[in-house]
Amino acid sequence: MPMAFRMMGDQSVSDRLKGKVAVITGAASGIGLATVELFIEEGARVLAADVQEDAGRALEQRFQGVLRFARCDVTEPPQILHAIDSAAEHFGGLDILFSNAGAAGSLTGVENWDAVAWDATHALLLRSVVAGASYAVPHMKRRGGGAIVNTSSMSALQAGYAPLAYSVAKAGVLHFTRLAATELSAHRIRINAVVPGFIATSIFGGIFNLGLEGSRQMAAQIAERSGSANPIGRSGLPRDIAEAALFLASDAAGFVTGTYLTVDGGITIGPRHAWDPKTPSPMTDAMGISQEQLQALRKARQA
Repeated sequence: MPMAFRMMGDQSVSDRLKGKVAVITGAASGIGLATVELFIEEGARVLAADVQEDAGRALEQRFQGVLRFARCDVTEPPQILHAIDSAAEHFGGLDILFSNAGAAGSLTGVENWDAVAWDATHALLLRSVVAGASYAVPHMKRRGGGAIVNTSSMSALQAGYAPLAYSVAKAGVLHFTRLAATELSAHRIRINAVVPGFIATSIFGGIFNLGLEGSRQMAAQIAERSGSANPIGRSGLPRDIAEAALFLASDAAGFVTGTYLTVDGGITIGPRHAWDPKTPSPMTDAMGISQEQLQALRKARQA
């Protein structure tokens, strides 16, 4: 069946989420905001949940009639429940949940582990995902099914990308997603995760306590400068993750559940020397071969 199209301003877009109701947490900035914009472009009505009240109210003004804001601290399960119930009450049901809210959390490691900071990080990044899925299920069952998308991280796959508590929580998100799929599939509820790589968002500014404006400036700097960090040769942007979330939430992924989609510009395909010929490998270092000598050997073999 051909895909229907409509117009928003001068932009032609498809109605991949036409008639759908979505809840997006962490919706006022970064990946959440990009996903709000894309979901609405694609025909969804959205409950935007976030702790940033001014930004949330601004979204209500920007997307009048198709977006409702709910202040929601996802470390407080009753507030997640309120946001989800509000979406169903206001828009008549719930089809999609994108559990995306997050921050860097505790920066401590194993030796200086802090129980309170650990618990707070896991409440934010893991418990909130479990709670959101649990609260969404009754509404989705009434609709005959639904789609849940959870934000994980490349730090769930490999060491060296994020602090301990954050990484373990994000790994938990992946495993929860797989376990939940075994239970929810019977209700035609699909649940998947998106695994972002190095994405230019305000989360990095939060690590350094730069405040809202400082964090936005840092995100802009990362977007401008981080292209060389990725094999694909450009910076990762919130829209890249929004596109992945859209796919997983849409009927195009109707046969996809219990898995994850990595959107990282290739950064986790291997160490830098695997994709950057200018970076020496541990093997050549151990053999005492310089990059110049290696290039000469390659040229000789090609001759």
